[in-house]
Amino acid sequence: MSTIEVSAGIGAMIVAIAEARGVDPAGLIAASAFDPKRGADPDARIPIATEQLLWHEAATRAADDAFGVHAAELVQPGAFDVLDYAVRTAPTLRSALERLVRYNRLVHDVAVWTLVPRGAVLRVEHTFRVDSVTQHRHSAEFTIGSIVTIGTQIAGERVLTRAVGFRHARPASVEANAELRRLFGVEPAFLQPVNYVELDAAFVDRANPKSDPALSRVIERHAESLLAARPEPTLGTVDRVRRILAGALGEGNITLAGVAQKLKMSERSLQRRLADDGVGFDALLDEVRRDLALRYLADPKIAIAEVAYLLGYSEPSPFHRAFKRWTGKTPTEARKQAA
Repeated sequence: MSTIEVSAGIGAMIVAIAEARGVDPAGLIAASAFDPKRGADPDARIPIATEQLLWHEAATRAADDAFGVHAAELVQPGAFDVLDYAVRTAPTLRSALERLVRYNRLVHDVAVWTLVPRGAVLRVEHTFRVDSVTQHRHSAEFTIGSIVTIGTQIAGERVLTRAVGFRHARPASVEANAELRRLFGVEPAFLQPVNYVELDAAFVDRANPKSDPALSRVIERHAESLLAARPEPTLGTVDRVRRILAGALGEGNITLAGVAQKLKMSERSLQRRLADDGVGFDALLDEVRRDLALRYLADPKIAIAEVAYLLGYSEPSPFHRAFKRWTGKTPTEARKQAA
């Protein structure tokens, strides 16, 4: 895959927030090799590795184990250029989130937002469309936290948060956990399949008191033109295989030969390309099953026996053994913990 990039404006925002938290910007820029001149160009991009390094260095230099939370609370209008204004001028918070889903590619190559209605709550999920990139903890906490901050700024009152979860493990420090509870108003869950926040559905459907319909239409047209000019990045072999596996698991009988056929290449070529990326087919299949198992088990409407079949197992017992190997828990224990 070509270099994964994000808007250079995100780098500039991290530097500005770090400076507000007492960090010397010159030292941070030098340590991360971030070019501040690119941050002033709305069309400039930086490698995602630079963004993740900025998060790490900023938190370390600020000696702040809740840096992502504090950064989210400092977000101001315009931080994400056209995407930001498209979101803030939407007629409701729900439509603002729908615009975030659609236009997020303007600032990030691989981040994906998904809205999942769940009765009285709207679940807002965030993940990367490729698994070869690991999101820094402070980046994840900032990203989900900014939903609360920007939503509160749009609504003019505090967003009603019902639940929040993160892919990373629970932070070690007492301060970081306390700040997460303060920002979200609930106890976070950790080691989740995706990062998410659940919002009160009735709240997100309220009218945006600051919405300007005419301005909103102008900005939306501009966002559409920018989106059309930015094609989606090409997926590498590993991520293409992951997508095929995720879509075909329920059919059963997953084989290297079958996946190679779908990719229109020989088995040997597929094995070689996966080896070049440092992964084997069986290990990749195991990873996909594990990630989907955690996602399915988080939904109480899916029976555990059904999860086994959705993952391509002919009966539940092999799934139970595999899940215990992956997590050290039984599926039942994992579901109870998630609940």
